[in-house]
Amino acid sequence: NVLPVRSFALIITYTEREIEIDDGVGRSIPASDSQPGRKNINFPSYQHRGNYQPLFLSCNYSTNDNCSSTSSSSSSRNYLELTDDELFRECEMDAYKSSGLGGQHRNKRESAVRLKHVPTGVIVQAAEDRLQFKNRASALSRLRTFLALKARSSVNLDAYSPPPQLLQILPPKSTIRSSEVGAQIGPKNPKFSLGMQALLDLIFAVEGSVSEAAKLLGLITGALSRLILSVDSLRMAVNEFRTSKGMLIHR
Repeated sequence: NVLPVRSFALIITYTEREIEIDDGVGRSIPASDSQPGRKNINFPSYQHRGNYQPLFLSCNYSTNDNCSSTSSSSSSRNYLELTDDELFRECEMDAYKSSGLGGQHRNKRESAVRLKHVPTGVIVQAAEDRLQFKNRASALSRLRTFLALKARSSVNLDAYSPPPQLLQILPPKSTIRSSEVGAQIGPKNPKFSLGMQALLDLIFAVEGSVSEAAKLLGLITGALSRLILSVDSLRMAVNEFRTSKGMLIHR
């Protein structure tokens, strides 16, 4: 069974003996209460716990316990360019009841939604609303964000030119950002995930160097840093990669 969680990010924290399950509201579930013989998995919100290193994962629980930090099948196609209906058609949906905050009438019916993106195995959930169609929309939005964080494309640094989607999320101070791009868009804009994906592609290409990425984007390092730090999921993705390269966490 897939455990319902409230956040789309799955973070595993390793100890010498076991990994505990946290349901997202501070309650730990011991191994005996989950599934016998399985390692426990931690589902905290975006917080470091002790000295543990957070790791984003795309997981397919319906087949096995293996999790991958990359979506290898995502590289052949940009799923973020699909419409919501097109992306939804690539998913398996499971409706279920969920307890929690929101009043006595919340989720008496199966209004909570769990989506599994079949091509990548990524699973996201939404249960914050009483209406199923709103939870479905929230789950699709989380799926887009997760795919932006995990699906990487190669970048040619010798002839690099930022795609329009990336230019849209850059601050106006960028020297390569023309007025034709329009106003800067933020995380609440549906197009932001495409820009975030392109920014992460660039940061991966420059081996995690924010200063090098800033030069290619016509920004000073501080301006790009503020953009990265303004979005928790983006900050954590950058820091996860920098940590894997033995670099300091970007603050």
